[in-house]
Amino acid sequence: MKVIASSVRKGNILEIEGRLYAVLTAESFHPGKGTPTTQIDMRAIASGTKTTQRYKTTEQVERAYVEDMNHNYLYQDGDDFVFMNPENYDQVTVKADVVSDLSVYLQENMQCILSMFQGTAVSIQLPPRVTLEIVETEPAMKGQTASSSYKPAILSNGARTTVPPHISVGTRVVIQTEDGSYVERAKD
Repeated sequence: MKVIASSVRKGNILEIEGRLYAVLTAESFHPGKGTPTTQIDMRAIASGTKTTQRYKTTEQVERAYVEDMNHNYLYQDGDDFVFMNPENYDQVTVKADVVSDLSVYLQENMQCILSMFQGTAVSIQLPPRVTLEIVETEPAMKGQTASSSYKPAILSNGARTTVPPHISVGTRVVIQTEDGSYVERAKD
């Protein structure tokens, strides 16, 4: 299916010269003078190599037909990740390079969307937010207010983030899976 380059988003699958590519980032540039362009960073699904292409924003690109299906994360098996289709209980093994840096946010029984192409998972979408516990951070300083200053913290999954000064060890927080940023204190 042909689409204009400016409509391509992270997670889309493109077909270029008979090869499939998973889109890692897509950014449009609109200079004051000249032609607007879209830069697409992508990973070749077959080889795992990363590449960058630049298109005019109105240029057509071929978007591969993939089927998005709900799956629940079960467990990690070596470098691979095992998911289960909740409708028919089929298990799907997903390679580590497809999950990539999102693997730190996977939690047992988490519902994810796998993009399937000819029976193979080619990309994954996690829920936009996860709740994790702070396991290490600096203590709050007396007189510090909830200003725009943030302090470093380590989450229960080992990932690093920054949190407001009033957040302490043991606090459950909501984290955005796309960039690992702090959203709010968990309401539970």
